[in-house]
Amino acid sequence: MSDDHTTQALGVYGSRLASLDPTPNLDRIAKEGMIFDNCFVNNSICVPSRAAIITGQRAQTNGVIDLEGHIDPKRQYLPKEMKELGYHTAIVGKWHLKKEPEAFDFYQVLPSQGKYFNPEFRVRGDKPWPENIVQTKGHSSDKIMDITLDYLKNLRDPDKPFFLMHHFKAPHDDFEYAPRYEDYLTDTSIPEPESLYDNENNGSIATRGVRDSLTRIIGSSVSQRNLIRNQAMNIYWNDSTIYTKYRDAKDIEPHEFVKWEMDTAEKEYTGKVYQDYLKKYLRCVKGVDDNIKRLMDYLREEDLLENTIIVYTGDQGFMLGEHDYIDKRWMYEESMRMPFFVRYPKSIKSGTRTDAIINNTDFAPTLIELAGGAKPDYMQGKSFKSILETGEEPEDWQKATYYRYWMHLAHKHQNPAHFGIRTKNYKLIFFYGKYWVDTDDPDATWNKKSWGNDFANHTPVAWEFYDLKKDPKEMNNAYSDSEYAEVIADLKLQLTKIREDLNETDKNYPHIQKVIDAHWED
Repeated sequence: MSDDHTTQALGVYGSRLASLDPTPNLDRIAKEGMIFDNCFVNNSICVPSRAAIITGQRAQTNGVIDLEGHIDPKRQYLPKEMKELGYHTAIVGKWHLKKEPEAFDFYQVLPSQGKYFNPEFRVRGDKPWPENIVQTKGHSSDKIMDITLDYLKNLRDPDKPFFLMHHFKAPHDDFEYAPRYEDYLTDTSIPEPESLYDNENNGSIATRGVRDSLTRIIGSSVSQRNLIRNQAMNIYWNDSTIYTKYRDAKDIEPHEFVKWEMDTAEKEYTGKVYQDYLKKYLRCVKGVDDNIKRLMDYLREEDLLENTIIVYTGDQGFMLGEHDYIDKRWMYEESMRMPFFVRYPKSIKSGTRTDAIINNTDFAPTLIELAGGAKPDYMQGKSFKSILETGEEPEDWQKATYYRYWMHLAHKHQNPAHFGIRTKNYKLIFFYGKYWVDTDDPDATWNKKSWGNDFANHTPVAWEFYDLKKDPKEMNNAYSDSEYAEVIADLKLQLTKIREDLNETDKNYPHIQKVIDAHWED
């Protein structure tokens, strides 16, 4: 798994970037197995996504709704189940779930997000967690693969099959690539998304405000549209006048809340930032792909390749300038969709792909069944082992997936809190615009020191609806189109049911439920 590696940056997903051939080694793995076109994250942010993967459970069941969550050893269910099936278990690289990954037989993990260069790793040792530290020199993508190869060669139990979770830090921001990639794509013009300069009818009053006034603070941008955080502040590391010069929402003056105009000068500036952004990002991706080749070469040389189930994914998607957005968090396609493919020639036919809907809570049950076990009753996800092995989607397979972003205006990316449902044909999103703690309650407590957060600022409530067959790039919010009235009504019924079935209602958050009740029929 890589961090923030989105489907647009993999050749096999056929995006505008596919012609650049950014991932030849990963593409080869994908083409030798099954590719999932409809794999979605439950919450497009690192910690909740990883918690869903390790537990097979949704946020309110595993207790991780935002970046401040953690997973105790007793709830590290996936390695526990694999160990019971006789596997030697290991995790290398990014962990990010706060507590010691004690359930694994072996671990060597980054502290929190970790560093790109000369990263240190937390290991098991004589001192209590997290005091046992190993210092390394080099780039994180290389070092993480070094550790994985050392584990496979020297540290695993040779008498047991292995279950290894290899997690790159790359290509997470600030996209600090290894120096050897400095010239990669230098003379290449990176194709731009159509919505970079004109977002047409994407969004709503919840994301744009009255007369587009809130576009100046909602959704971190490639352009200078977002006054609080835009991409130049993240990628120009050597320019002290720009780098990390974020603003606070409270300091934006009333006269600045005006509709964003992309004039000629701004378009030229935005184009330059986009090119620099994508090249840095894709250089990190190149480092991931090259290191994947090292792993594949080792498995092949040791005659392990054909007897190893290889799964590749990212912990969520990522916005690469679509709608003039950066980062993730949104329920929009590029952020919500995860790359996911599986290679195992013994039972998975090469050159296959499926549009069956899966989400990251389904990973653990599937891996457990592939290893010969049975899905535990406490896991909410569903195993798609039969889809992998037959290429067919069962008649009773899930027809929709549920999404929820809880944090609300966090880390100066300024994404409003929202939830919604995604089927193969449609997407319905409800922006309720409040933090999960009732910040209006004078007795309420929350982490007011959490960096870059504007939790107490409520944003407008609105619905968004997209016909994904007619409008796959989500350029037209058709919620008010009478043509879709029956479809939307049905989606609301499905959304109500899926929230109840998954224990994802707002019965424990009455200040949010009040908003839902007031605006459900808007």
